[in-house]
Amino acid sequence: MAKLKMKKIELIALLTDSKKIIELLQRKGIVEICSNTDDELFKTNVTSVVSSFEKFKITAIQALEILDRYAPEKKALADMLNGRTEVDKHDFGKGAMELETIMNSAREIVRCNRSIIDFENTISQLDVKCDTLREWTNLDVPLNFKGTASTSAFIGSVPFMISANEIEAKFPSGCSAEVISSSKEQTNIFVMLSKDSEEEASEVLRSMSFIPISIKENMIPKELLRSYNMEKEKLEKSIEQLKKKIIQLAENRQKLKFAIDYLQMRKDKYEALNDLGFTEKTFVLTGYIPEKHTLSLQKEIESKFTALITYSEPENGEDVPVLLENSGFSAPVEGITKMYALPSEKDVDPTPVMSFFYYLFFGMMLSDAGYGLLMLIGTTIALKKFKLETSMRKTLTMFRNCGISTIIWGALFGSWFGDIVQVMGREFFHKEIGSIALWFQPLDDPIKLLLYSFALGILHLFLGVAVSFRMTWKEGKKLDAFLDTVPVYLTVLGVAPLAAGILTNVPSVLKTIGTYMMIAGVILLVLTSGRHSKSVFGKFFGGIYALYNTATGYLSDILSYSRLLALGLATGSIASVINLIGTMPENTAVKAVLLIVVFIVGHTANLAINLLGAYVHTDRLQFVELFSKFYTGGGREFAPLTTNTKYIKFKEENFNE
Repeated sequence: MAKLKMKKIELIALLTDSKKIIELLQRKGIVEICSNTDDELFKTNVTSVVSSFEKFKITAIQALEILDRYAPEKKALADMLNGRTEVDKHDFGKGAMELETIMNSAREIVRCNRSIIDFENTISQLDVKCDTLREWTNLDVPLNFKGTASTSAFIGSVPFMISANEIEAKFPSGCSAEVISSSKEQTNIFVMLSKDSEEEASEVLRSMSFIPISIKENMIPKELLRSYNMEKEKLEKSIEQLKKKIIQLAENRQKLKFAIDYLQMRKDKYEALNDLGFTEKTFVLTGYIPEKHTLSLQKEIESKFTALITYSEPENGEDVPVLLENSGFSAPVEGITKMYALPSEKDVDPTPVMSFFYYLFFGMMLSDAGYGLLMLIGTTIALKKFKLETSMRKTLTMFRNCGISTIIWGALFGSWFGDIVQVMGREFFHKEIGSIALWFQPLDDPIKLLLYSFALGILHLFLGVAVSFRMTWKEGKKLDAFLDTVPVYLTVLGVAPLAAGILTNVPSVLKTIGTYMMIAGVILLVLTSGRHSKSVFGKFFGGIYALYNTATGYLSDILSYSRLLALGLATGSIASVINLIGTMPENTAVKAVLLIVVFIVGHTANLAINLLGAYVHTDRLQFVELFSKFYTGGGREFAPLTTNTKYIKFKEENFNE
């Protein structure tokens, strides 16, 4: 079906039903609401309500992150694949009733975490103080001691090593100095002298870059250090108690997840209300809806509410959203199209066009039946066993189809985990097994595979040109469709046998036919490509320029398909090397053990690397080679009001009530 046809929707209903209707539309997820621009209608301001929901949601998210830090949730692979938890309307309503209790738990978790952070900061500060105090434990007076009625005391550090005698020599007579601790970089000193000499001593200390210690507590260093350590112990105990409390509150994890999604839904609902137009007793909703849902939605809304729904065609040039819907064969690669760009209003959906070649090229690049079998088994189990989200289901289905293609190509090329069949026969059963390829082995005849790669590439490019022909024809430009397509076909098909003759023997009949086709194509290109120019000069050189572009453009495009050969050979070659490494020892028992280890590790790595390579390069062949022939892109994705949730989803039956 490709692009779904969109209709404009206008819904008028009683103001008292606005929230219920919005909730119904949100659960269905089939209407994109647009901001109402009718000046005769007024809007409601829900900014404060939206802000409050956002604030609550942030608190719940913070609480969940804290729980994940102190009480991590054990998740198996199955849990991740199963996706969001399904809920029905009854459970949803029950959870909504508990929101206040859930938020109280969230706030308590956040409060405990904030206290932990404060206590840890305090401990860090105490650690710094303790490190400082350890250098002063030999001092038997408080660090804030300033002297007596008749004496002055100075406690601090100088940034160099110095002895007590050297210090006393710098001060007036009667000075007493003591080195508490010292190192090459610093000396901690205690100086005591007569109060009458305080001013002179201050000058001397200033010249020595003296730094007084800044601890104010009236306790000797040993006692103060002990006090700090006791305070740290108390704080650490408090932190442990707070952590235990957070762990106990981890029983609310699922409820917090529900709260996050519930608050997101409420926020989205009120933001949608912000786009509506209102009168004193009614509201007006405008937007877009896929045509396939129009009748069912109208029937349901008008049966439950006092409402009127009208549909109309979007106007030309209107920014109509795009929603893709394809067959089971093509739908899995919709994500590839979206990765590039959604189709614009004039574009066709390229997904059905590229899907066959996507699977074909992927399998040809990976080209090992053993690897394809692993892909098929793994993806099939996942698709059967788990309740996957739609996007994940499409992705795994795509790789399943690619696995089937890989099995076919691998069987044609005789590659089953490389040459493991031949290796096992030769090394363990002393029997030579010949080629098991259903077609041929690329390593024995790479030129043959290269030529077939180019042939498939030409078909792929011609498909893009054919789509361009169809689009131009439907626009009513039938002559343009013919003249933009046929010369290209003739030129490329004419050159193909002549170029192939460089690499292999080509029948002279094909070369002759190719020559005439090439000449016809070149003449048509030169004579017709500049037809839109008004001058003869412009027409001629326009044709020459088109010939140059066709020759260079298609040459580079066709050469790009040599990657089909390169990646196919790489997979098989590396797989064979892995098997060779595993059979290097002479002893049969050692050889068997080594082969098992190398087989598992090596082929796993080879599959991972070449799986990524096949994915990337298959995408590239679609984006650069195929799409450039007919596709523009730039469409806007359909963004309906829906349950934009992360952890929960409504059961399917709720959408069809």
